[in-house]
Amino acid sequence: MNFTLRQLSYFKALCVHRNFGRAAQACHVSQPALSVQIKALEDLMGGGLVERRARDVVLTPLGRQVLAQTEEILRAAGHLERFARDQDSGQRSLSLGVIPTIAPYLLPGLLADLRAHDLQLSIQVREARTERLLESLQDGTLDAAIMALPSGVGGLVEEELFEDRFLLAGSASRLAQVNAGHPKVEPKDLRPEQLMLLEDGHCLTDQALEVCGVARSNSGINMGASSLATLSRLVAAGFGLTLMPELAVASECKAAQGLCVQRFNAPQPQRKIGILRRSSTNGEGWFAELAAVARYTGLSILTQAQNDYGPANGAPVS
Repeated sequence: MNFTLRQLSYFKALCVHRNFGRAAQACHVSQPALSVQIKALEDLMGGGLVERRARDVVLTPLGRQVLAQTEEILRAAGHLERFARDQDSGQRSLSLGVIPTIAPYLLPGLLADLRAHDLQLSIQVREARTERLLESLQDGTLDAAIMALPSGVGGLVEEELFEDRFLLAGSASRLAQVNAGHPKVEPKDLRPEQLMLLEDGHCLTDQALEVCGVARSNSGINMGASSLATLSRLVAAGFGLTLMPELAVASECKAAQGLCVQRFNAPQPQRKIGILRRSSTNGEGWFAELAAVARYTGLSILTQAQNDYGPANGAPVS
């Protein structure tokens, strides 16, 4: 059997795009050229990999099996290609995962600071939820990930970067209402029907429920937003209250007109943000360097937020 990486990459593109024309365009080849390679791969595998229809294709049972192996082979080939590039350039390439409630706020500054510190690291970034990042760390797809700690997973090295405090966020009128009932409002003073949170699967939702002492099963909680950006605009429009990570406060207050925030009394609720790698991976200095820059970037954002959206017991700030 003598299949090629080109045939496998064409097959993977066909599975993704479900159309010969779109797959050929994505691979920057003509449709006949792609079709020839797919047919050659089918001949090698001893059967059809896709059912050809007028406007799309559907995987056959054999095609599903071949796709699973194809993804593993292409992933391994990608690792080898990175190794070769690294040897040639003197840089180390790293795949870094970041959860969605951190990525938009930390990554722009982090990547800029990495360049400024002139570290010999080339970073490929992937944004995904905690569960998927942990799977990717364990199977070797990612080298490191930034997320809330603890992960609860063995075989990983976890290094804390900073504490990200939670602020109460909502419209000015909503905050005025809740403050009228509680001069020193605390998270557990918030009623479930007042809360708007991210949809299931975000660790921030679990953290907010724990901080507020509310059970996930409570039917009064609105858990439907897919991102902090959506959530910010909803609560800014008066549809409820939410807990906003300090890391995101400046960006979301600038983007969502009418969004106001206020701090809780000390000790302020918070989440611990850290960076993880597999314990079987040799740190070789890169992990400590990456952690140091990520910590510097995060603390810079938090310090500015504390200057602009404090003090701890102040009135709501928009």
